[in-house]
Amino acid sequence: MTIKSTYTARLLILLLATGGPACKRTIQVQLDDAPSRIVIEGDITNEAGPHLVKITRTVNFSDLNTFPPVTGAAVQISDSTGGLSYALTEASPGRYETSAFTGKPGHTYSLVVQADGQQYTAVSTMPALVPLDSVSFALNTDFNGKKDLNAVVNFQDPSGIVNYYQFIEYLNGKMIPNTFVFEDRLSDGRYIEQPLFNDSAYLKRGDTLQLKMYCIDRNIYNYFFSLLQVTANNGFQAATPNNPITNLTGGALGYFSAHTVNRAKLAIY
Repeated sequence: MTIKSTYTARLLILLLATGGPACKRTIQVQLDDAPSRIVIEGDITNEAGPHLVKITRTVNFSDLNTFPPVTGAAVQISDSTGGLSYALTEASPGRYETSAFTGKPGHTYSLVVQADGQQYTAVSTMPALVPLDSVSFALNTDFNGKKDLNAVVNFQDPSGIVNYYQFIEYLNGKMIPNTFVFEDRLSDGRYIEQPLFNDSAYLKRGDTLQLKMYCIDRNIYNYFFSLLQVTANNGFQAATPNNPITNLTGGALGYFSAHTVNRAKLAIY
């Protein structure tokens, strides 16, 4: 897999010799710069809004890990099912918003972005809402024998329908960088009790956990699943050098997602 230069990184590989205790060799890896690209991250939900489309630009390995906003873009979202279109307003640099509508399950939404003389488009269909029954907690033992506390999402998967889910956690108000996606290919119609394993944040008694459950379409599942393969769930939850599968056209990185939202907030005892 070829790595393109869209992130700040310095790569240093230390090869330890197997024969001597103090012998090592340092190899410097040359990373070529790549042309800057547009990154679009858009979300439409079944809530009132505001609905957000964030537009930034990639940077090279040698640059700071700050993605500059793309200002002055023309952003429009259309409800292809309802036959309505909405122009988004740039609320702050690179952040385009609208509260003109509430997304509806079963409706297909189209995004059109005009930026830097280029047009970028995407389509996403909002799935039906699957209710989140509850969130519980379970102790799990990791490979080192350490017991970790993890959230468990509990819900009934609808029978005979292909469903895709995404889960996002906030621990004491701060987003946990791991994003979880799940499909019901092997559990169609079953009652789901799915642990959300974390390797970068650990729950403990006295914490407050907020959880969002999204019902997403197949394209968005493919995007985040491929993103997790690229990042190995290491916390870099953004458009990555290896370009995960996207539903955007025109050469942009990122995604456009129409999804439903369930929310839960609870204290850990």
